Amino acid sequence: MKTCVFCAIAAGQAPAVIVREWPDALAIRPRSGGVNDGHVFVLPRVHVQDAGTDPDVTVAVMRRAAELMADLPAANLITSKGDAATQSVRHLHVHVVPREAGDGLPLPWTPQHAARAAAQNGATS
Repeated sequence: MKTCVFCAIAAGQAPAVIVREWPDALAIRPRSGGVNDGHVFVLPRVHVQDAGTDPDVTVAVMRRAAELMADLPAANLITSKGDAATQSVRHLHVHVVPREAGDGLPLPWTPQHAARAAAQNGATS
């Protein structure tokens, strides 16, 4: 197996901005800064490839993400499995993305996404 950046972070061998720690998981800030303020990844301390690999670990990570979400008035909880679903790191991680009205972050299944796509198509036509 190639070196896993999230395993290295969990082991304290790679830098990360750790927001919260539990015995079984970590919440870290994305290196890119995320899609908005407060965006974090919740990842297990053990290597699990994705949410479908080990349901017990997935449940533990989701529980930790839910603890973070309890303090937020609105948020998205997102994880991916595989290339087609845009999983870029092969270590289970859940995005907790705080939201607020008018934050400009459209998701593909929302009216905001359709409006943004229509505006972009109109600008390029």
